[in-house]
Amino acid sequence: MNGTGPAGNGFEQRLGRLLIVVTYAAVALLAIGVVLLLLAGISPLSGGPPLDPAKLVPDLLALDPAGFLWLGILVVIATPLSRVIGAAAGFIGRGERLMAVVSLAILGVIAISVVTALATG
Repeated sequence: MNGTGPAGNGFEQRLGRLLIVVTYAAVALLAIGVVLLLLAGISPLSGGPPLDPAKLVPDLLALDPAGFLWLGILVVIATPLSRVIGAAAGFIGRGERLMAVVSLAILGVIAISVVTALATG
Protein backbone atom coordinates (compact mmCIF):
# COMPACT_ATOMS: atom_id res chain seq x y z
CA MET A 1 0.00 0.00 0.00
CA ASN A 2 1.29 3.43 -0.82
CA GLY A 3 -0.96 5.58 1.36
CA THR A 4 -3.43 6.41 -1.39
CA GLY A 5 -7.01 5.27 -1.61
CA PRO A 6 -9.55 4.93 1.19
CA ALA A 7 -7.20 3.23 3.69
CA GLY A 8 -4.48 5.85 3.20
CA ASN A 9 -6.91 8.77 3.40
CA GLY A 10 -8.48 7.48 6.62
CA PHE A 11 -5.04 7.04 8.13
CA GLU A 12 -4.03 10.61 7.32
CA GLN A 13 -7.37 11.96 8.55
CA ARG A 14 -6.96 10.17 11.89
CA LEU A 15 -3.44 11.55 12.27
CA GLY A 16 -4.71 15.02 11.39
CA ARG A 17 -7.47 14.77 14.01
CA LEU A 18 -4.93 13.61 16.58
CA LEU A 19 -2.77 16.67 15.94
CA ILE A 20 -5.79 18.97 16.14
CA VAL A 21 -6.92 17.51 19.46
CA VAL A 22 -3.41 17.68 20.94
CA THR A 23 -2.98 21.26 19.74
CA TYR A 24 -6.33 22.34 21.21
CA ALA A 25 -5.44 20.66 24.51
CA ALA A 26 -2.12 22.53 24.63
CA VAL A 27 -3.75 25.87 23.87
CA ALA A 28 -6.46 25.27 26.49
CA LEU A 29 -3.89 24.35 29.17
CA LEU A 30 -1.76 27.41 28.38
CA ALA A 31 -4.82 29.69 28.35
CA ILE A 32 -5.97 28.35 31.73
CA GLY A 33 -2.45 28.90 33.10
CA VAL A 34 -2.35 32.49 31.88
CA VAL A 35 -5.81 33.25 33.28
CA LEU A 36 -4.80 31.77 36.65
CA LEU A 37 -1.63 33.88 36.58
CA LEU A 38 -3.62 37.03 35.97
CA LEU A 39 -6.19 36.15 38.64
CA ALA A 40 -3.34 35.64 41.11
CA GLY A 41 -1.89 39.05 40.16
CA ILE A 42 1.27 37.51 38.69
CA SER A 43 2.69 38.98 35.51
CA PRO A 44 3.22 36.39 32.76
CA LEU A 45 6.49 38.19 32.05
CA SER A 46 7.89 37.76 35.55
CA GLY A 47 9.41 34.36 34.88
CA GLY A 48 8.34 31.24 36.62
CA PRO A 49 9.38 28.17 38.52
CA PRO A 50 11.55 25.50 36.93
CA LEU A 51 9.90 22.33 35.70
CA ASP A 52 9.52 19.84 38.53
CA PRO A 53 7.69 16.75 37.26
CA ALA A 54 6.93 15.66 40.85
CA LYS A 55 4.97 18.91 41.40
CA LEU A 56 3.00 18.80 38.17
CA VAL A 57 -0.04 16.85 39.42
CA PRO A 58 -0.18 18.61 42.82
CA ASP A 59 0.05 21.99 41.04
CA LEU A 60 -2.80 21.04 38.71
CA LEU A 61 -4.97 19.87 41.60
CA ALA A 62 -4.20 23.08 43.52
CA LEU A 63 -5.03 25.17 40.41
CA ASP A 64 -1.49 26.55 40.50
CA PRO A 65 -0.79 28.37 37.22
CA ALA A 66 2.64 26.74 36.94
CA GLY A 67 1.10 23.29 36.63
CA PHE A 68 -1.14 24.30 33.72
CA LEU A 69 1.61 26.24 31.98
CA TRP A 70 4.16 23.43 32.28
CA LEU A 71 1.67 20.79 31.17
CA GLY A 72 0.68 22.97 28.21
CA ILE A 73 4.33 23.36 27.21
CA LEU A 74 4.90 19.62 27.55
CA VAL A 75 1.86 18.94 25.36
CA VAL A 76 3.21 21.36 22.73
CA ILE A 77 6.51 19.48 22.79
CA ALA A 78 4.67 16.15 22.57
CA THR A 79 2.64 17.16 19.51
CA PRO A 80 5.23 16.24 16.86
CA LEU A 81 6.12 13.16 18.87
CA SER A 82 2.48 12.04 18.83
CA ARG A 83 2.53 12.40 15.03
CA VAL A 84 5.55 10.12 14.73
CA ILE A 85 4.05 7.56 17.13
CA GLY A 86 0.74 7.65 15.25
CA ALA A 87 2.52 7.25 11.93
CA ALA A 88 4.55 4.30 13.21
CA ALA A 89 1.40 2.58 14.51
CA GLY A 90 -0.41 3.22 11.23
CA PHE A 91 2.46 1.94 9.11
CA ILE A 92 2.77 -1.17 11.26
CA GLY A 93 -0.99 -1.75 11.01
CA ARG A 94 -0.92 -1.36 7.24
CA GLY A 95 2.10 -3.63 6.86
CA GLU A 96 4.38 -0.90 5.46
CA ARG A 97 7.59 -2.24 6.98
CA LEU A 98 10.04 0.30 5.54
CA MET A 99 8.02 3.30 6.68
CA ALA A 100 7.42 1.67 10.07
CA VAL A 101 11.18 1.17 10.49
CA VAL A 102 11.82 4.80 9.49
CA SER A 103 9.23 6.03 12.01
CA LEU A 104 10.68 3.83 14.76
CA ALA A 105 14.19 5.05 13.89
CA ILE A 106 12.99 8.64 14.28
CA LEU A 107 11.54 7.74 17.69
CA GLY A 108 14.90 6.19 18.58
CA VAL A 109 16.76 9.37 17.65
CA ILE A 110 14.32 11.43 19.74
CA ALA A 111 14.77 9.06 22.70
CA ILE A 112 18.57 9.22 22.43
CA SER A 113 18.36 13.03 22.28
CA VAL A 114 16.20 13.20 25.40
CA VAL A 115 18.44 10.79 27.33
CA THR A 116 21.55 12.70 26.26
CA ALA A 117 20.03 16.03 27.25
CA LEU A 118 19.00 14.70 30.66
CA ALA A 119 22.42 13.14 31.25
CA THR A 120 24.35 16.28 30.32
CA GLY A 121 21.93 18.88 31.68
